[in-house]
Amino acid sequence: MSQEVLDLVVEKVHGFLGEEVLAFEEPEPPAEEPEEEEKPARRKKPEPKVEKPADLNFGRPMIILDSKKWTLELAKMFRDDEELQFDFLSCVTGVDYEEHMEVIYNFYSTTKDHYLYVKVKTPRDNPSVVSVEPLWKAADYMERETYDLFGIDFPGHWNLRRILLQDDWEGHPLRKDYITDKKALGLD
Repeated sequence: MSQEVLDLVVEKVHGFLGEEVLAFEEPEPPAEEPEEEEKPARRKKPEPKVEKPADLNFGRPMIILDSKKWTLELAKMFRDDEELQFDFLSCVTGVDYEEHMEVIYNFYSTTKDHYLYVKVKTPRDNPSVVSVEPLWKAADYMERETYDLFGIDFPGHWNLRRILLQDDWEGHPLRKDYITDKKALGLD
């Protein structure tokens, strides 16, 4: 069932945005170093998993989009399309990678009983992802929490302000580049 949902979502996204949006090119394998007998045997680091822009993630459909492609109109299509009907937003969270940031939306269709994860990649220097709060009111507090802790902006959110930290708090504590003064916080 999940693969069928993924195929349907890919078809709908391609129809909505064009086929190049979820195109995927297989990366070239890394060149292997010649082995030298003098070097001690080391465990090779596992190669990082290359994410495909449309795949199953723990058996559930997942797509990856650039923040420039994530629009309120596309989100509305996910919610209102007769075959998809993702009427429930169960989670919004942020992730900070060293090279970019992501916002992950977990959608569920209560009428069709299927799931979809949407990962929206955004640059670290000015992270911004269009708010889905006008479509799913559940996004209100979740997008505010992501803004508060990661500093990701959500244009279109009606009340984007801190929710967990004090208004005068400097920075966003879940970012990898956040510097804490552990002594001042009594943690040292």
